[in-house]
Amino acid sequence: MTHTLHLTAQHPHPGLAVAMIVGDVDVQTAPTLRSGAMEIIRQGHPRLVLDLAQVGFCDSAGLSAIIGIWHAAQEAGGSLSLAAVPDRLMRMLSMTGVDSFLPVHATAADVTDSPPASAQR
Repeated sequence: MTHTLHLTAQHPHPGLAVAMIVGDVDVQTAPTLRSGAMEIIRQGHPRLVLDLAQVGFCDSAGLSAIIGIWHAAQEAGGSLSLAAVPDRLMRMLSMTGVDSFLPVHATAADVTDSPPASAQR
């Protein structure tokens, strides 16, 4: 397990950001994930996709950070989606019921190629 986490963001559409997460999301790195995602939302990208393809591990602190980011996105009038969720994290999302309110997609492209949330309502 590594104790570093890197977050880089791309902005494929106005108001939409894809944050690529690299590393493990645990009690030591979850604050980095949360603060980085909150900053993206504050910068005017309330529709956020977390691309988790390069996440090797995520514990309950990471899950808590993801739920907190979801709340922040909702408060900003946006949304949070997860993409390329590792199997272990997918099981955690399913066991806790988080997958019932947090959209999960096979790839980030599945989200970025869809119309903006305002067009889906």
